[in-house]
Amino acid sequence: MSSLGRLLILAGLFLFLAGTGLLLGTRLHIPLGRLPGDIVIVRGGFRFFFPVTSLIVVSALFSLLAYIVRRWLH
Repeated sequence: MSSLGRLLILAGLFLFLAGTGLLLGTRLHIPLGRLPGDIVIVRGGFRFFFPVTSLIVVSALFSLLAYIVRRWLH
């Protein structure tokens, strides 16, 4: 049971950090979703948006966070 409690605490901490990051990102005008390499196609009433570069940046940050948490737990 203690491992489940630890997992829930880490999940809550992760959600807190993700929410804080989103709030700070909007206040600091971080252009996530508007980076070079993000695909936007607008034609008539159709809009297609695929944030390739933003997804790579977010994935790298999550991987770094997972590495730090894993090192902290072991």
